[in-house]
Parts: sequence; structure tokens; C-alpha cells
Amino acid sequence: MTRHYLDHASTSPLRPESAAAMAEALTGIVGDPGRIHHEGMVARHAVETARQQVADMLDARAREVVFTSGATESIAMACWGASRRDGRRHSVMSAVEHSAVRRQADRGPCTVVGVDRTGRVDPDEIMAGVTDDTGIVHLQLANHEVGTVHDVATVAHACRQRDVLCHVDAAAAAGQVAVSFRDLGCDLMSVSAHKFGGPPGIGALLVRRGLRLDPLLLGGEQERARRAGLENVPAVVGFGAAAAALDPERLAAESLEATRRTDLLRSGLASMDGIQAHGHPVERLPHLVCVSIADIEPQAVLLGLDRIGVAAHSGSACASEVLEPSPVLEAMGVDAHRSLRLSVGWNTTDANLDAALDALPGILADLRSLR
Repeated sequence: MTRHYLDHASTSPLRPESAAAMAEALTGIVGDPGRIHHEGMVARHAVETARQQVADMLDARAREVVFTSGATESIAMACWGASRRDGRRHSVMSAVEHSAVRRQADRGPCTVVGVDRTGRVDPDEIMAGVTDDTGIVHLQLANHEVGTVHDVATVAHACRQRDVLCHVDAAAAAGQVAVSFRDLGCDLMSVSAHKFGGPPGIGALLVRRGLRLDPLLLGGEQERARRAGLENVPAVVGFGAAAAALDPERLAAESLEATRRTDLLRSGLASMDGIQAHGHPVERLPHLVCVSIADIEPQAVLLGLDRIGVAAHSGSACASEVLEPSPVLEAMGVDAHRSLRLSVGWNTTDANLDAALDALPGILADLRSLR
């Protein structure tokens, strides 16, 4: 059976450039990057080359890039460092943040700011939650379930005026649209390689030049004493190769093609009964579509699609680890129980879209006939 992968927003298949770089690193690099012998210096050069490649992709300085095991660890580092910085433990976040942000922020006093029905937060409302005890404000660059893009630069500028750290979760956006750490003006930014075709288990926390934070992981002096532990050199190299492959011209082309394909998905889904699209109609990521399907549980739809070879996802957490509605869709005031998310990526074809759109009407009709 031919498989049709439409779950790139969860994780995207490894790009050939990344796979080739990792294969070479796995067999050709044997040293500890912290050693001064030849093998160690070869490893150090590979790590620093990748650091520059990631920095170039995100319009940042190489020294601002701290390699981590992924965006989840990066978020934990940001929260821990902010809480230890000057004793201000209160945080502010939007109601649609990823669970990695929500669960870290919830460990201390936190103000949660609501969003409108498109999933967008008002910058003034975010800043209204800031108090004298606020140490950090969290605002994702774009939402991981519905794709809505937020006005991060306005919030980051306001935070700077209030001497409050601004952390941006850019995991959903990096590699899908152009991201400039410099222009956003935030203090901290989390990214993950596997979201755009890099290897799993590697990401980065970008830390604004001049900002000093206590490290989350202690032990060694790696990453300029900002993250202890021997660097995962093959994964770092793979991350760098994926970032380098996405030069501005290629990123723009992939983004344009993703928009064309998700427009086709939206058009096809809109012709089906009982389907409602979610997210901002204009300010959105190019590669994902989230809809609600009236009166049908998402697990049955996902299983029906999988049976004919289509991999998709439900925005609701009830289709993953826990039986709960999606906090993102709940915050938006829309159906949080019956969503379907389809997302495209660097190796998606129109045939993948056709497979989903051709199969869905029959799957939905069969499921509705069983009620």
C-alpha cells in the first residue's frame, strides 16, 4: 500500500542533506569537541559549523545558539533561567501555548491570557498581565494546532521596555517561514530540528547576546557553560545541514508550495458536510490545516484514513496520550473534541492530498451511518 504522510507538523521526515551529513559524522567524527587533540578539534569544527548554519537560518549570531535535545528542553531552560535570574517568578503566557510551555510555566505563579476565535492574542492584553513580579512572558511565534501567527515583535518590544524577558516558542514556525531572531527582538527563542526535516532529539535555545541565565543541566562546561553534557555531534551536524539546505530562496519556494497545497486542502474540505476550518484566515503558517468534523470522534476518522494509507493527526490530545479536549481549541471557543489536522512538508506531493480528499467523504459517510 502506498503511504501518504500528512503529519509534518508533528515531525517531518529527514531531509537527504541531513541524512548524508549525519552518516558522514557517525563514521568520520570520533572525538570529544571539548578536547584539543586532532579528533577533538575535528568534532569542534563540525559543531561550530552547524551552529553557524542554524544561526544563519534564524538570523542570529552563532554565539546566541545553544544546542539542546529539542524545543521541550529549550523551553525548560528558558523557564528555569528566568525564575533564577532576579527572584521574579511570575510569568505570563497565552492560553494557546504548547503544553511544554504551559506545564513549565504552571510550576510558578502564572497569568494566562485568552485569545480570539482565530487563536490570536492581543499584545495589549498580554502586557496587561505583567506585574512587578513578572520575570518572563511566553508567546509562541505561531500555533502548532491551527497555524495562527502572533504579533511577537510588538510584545517583545513592550517586554524590553518593562525589563521583562520575552521567550518565543518558534518550533512550529522555524523552517516553514522566515524567522529572524534579530528582528523579533525577543530574549529567548526555542526551536526543534525535526519539525522541518532535521533529526529528532536536537534543537536549540537562542539566548540574546549579553543575557546571562543559570543553566538547567549542570556537570560540564559545554555550550559555553550554558548546557552541560557531551554534544550529540551527529545530530548537531544533521541540524546544521537541514538549516543550510533551507537557504532563503528554497525556504520561500517551499513556503509558497505549502500554501498552494494547504489551499487545495481547505478548498476540498470546505466542500464536505459538517467541516469547519479553524485558525486565522491570513496570519497563518503555510503548511497546516485544522478543521472540526461535526458529530464524529477524531480517532475513528484517523483510523479510517490510516487504513487507506493516509497519516494525519487530531489537534485534540484525545488522539494522542490523554483523553482530554484540545486546550488550544477550547481557548478559541470552538469544538475542542472533534478536530482533524493535515500538514504538508518538503516531500509532500499532490497525490498525497488527493488520497486524503478522495477518501474522506466515504469515511465520514460510513461513520455517520453507524450513529
